[in-house]
Amino acid sequence: MTVRKAVLLLSGGLDSSTCLLVARRDGFEIHALSFDYGQRHSIELARAQEIARRYGAAEHRVERLDYPGRGASALTDPAVAVPRGGDSGTAAIPATYVPARNTLFLAHAAAWGETIGAHDIFIGANVLDYSGYPDCRPEFLEAFERAVNLGTKAGVEGAARFRIRAPLIALSKAEIVRLAASLGLDFGLTSSCYDPDPRGLPCGGCDSCVLREKGFREAGVADPLGSR
Repeated sequence: MTVRKAVLLLSGGLDSSTCLLVARRDGFEIHALSFDYGQRHSIELARAQEIARRYGAAEHRVERLDYPGRGASALTDPAVAVPRGGDSGTAAIPATYVPARNTLFLAHAAAWGETIGAHDIFIGANVLDYSGYPDCRPEFLEAFERAVNLGTKAGVEGAARFRIRAPLIALSKAEIVRLAASLGLDFGLTSSCYDPDPRGLPCGGCDSCVLREKGFREAGVADPLGSR
């Protein structure tokens, strides 16, 4: 029986962790990929490692990316404040946008996938409850899928076709919480906050915390991190 391998982008947050459980449910062997890109919320890397172990990833790699210059993003420059209490439904691209982040992440995933024969790439992007990031939109993911099939040996020779899978793309945060609960995700292992305290506890006020709280509240599920 042929093993169906997939590379899965795993940040340690709610969405990517749910995505891992979806991929596992669908029969994929998970090769998890995380990135240390100088993010202030680096606690997510420890959470990603724990989630990968807990839910049976075949392997988990953490790659280092260096973003040039200061001021590129509030997530990579400690001198730039993480916005608090903003309107999560705004169309403006927020200060927490990291230049070309998903482009770089997906490119690394495709390179690793082509090497190990994993042509399905999972990403936990969604667009209903999101923060205005252009690289989370279906149009971007569809364009990247076309590009990677045009620019790889596997795609050009027809040996395999890459598929960018975003199973959460059309779900609200509440729907993601319900799906994760049905798949048995331990929410206490995840980390969503952009600006956690030195102990790794969420700030409660950044856009990601606000969206997470809204999702759990609307889903009627208790968030173990929200009670801390």
